[in-house]
Amino acid sequence: MSIRPFIKDDYSKILEIYAKSKLDELRFEKQEFELLPLESDATRLAELTESDIYVYEEAETVAYGAVYGNEIRALFVSPDARGKGIGKNLLEYLLSIVKEPISLYVAKTNLVAKSLYKNYGFKVVEEFKTDYNQAPVIANKMVAINRYESVD
Repeated sequence: MSIRPFIKDDYSKILEIYAKSKLDELRFEKQEFELLPLESDATRLAELTESDIYVYEEAETVAYGAVYGNEIRALFVSPDARGKGIGKNLLEYLLSIVKEPISLYVAKTNLVAKSLYKNYGFKVVEEFKTDYNQAPVIANKMVAINRYESVD
C-alpha cells in the first residue's frame, strides 16, 4: 500500500474509479441519476485539476483523493476495493496535509460517508441545494475544527 501524488499516467485510472464510484454517493436519493463521466463534467473536472491529487495504490491504483487549500474535494474508492480501510487510510493521509478548519461537501443522504467524516471530527455546518447532471441534490458542508478533541 502506498499513497503518492498524482502523475499524468494516473488520469485514466482516476476516470475509471470516478465512473465506478460517483453514483454510489447518490444511491440513497429518491430519484435515479445518470452518470456524467468526469471528463464530460466541466465543473468537477476543473475543480479536480486545480487540486492536489493523491492516489492510493495496492497492486494498482484503487482510490484517489484531492485537496484544494483547506478543502477535501474528492475521496473515491473503487467498489471492488471497499471494506479494507482504504477510504479511512486515504482520509487520514489527506487530513495530515490539510490545515484546519478543513471542509468537505457530501450528499445529505450519504450516511456512510458522513459517519466516517464524523468519526474524524467533522460536523455538518450547512445544508444547501445543488445538482448533479442537472438533477437536484441536497448537500451538506462539513467542517472539522479541533478534530483531536473528543467527538460527540
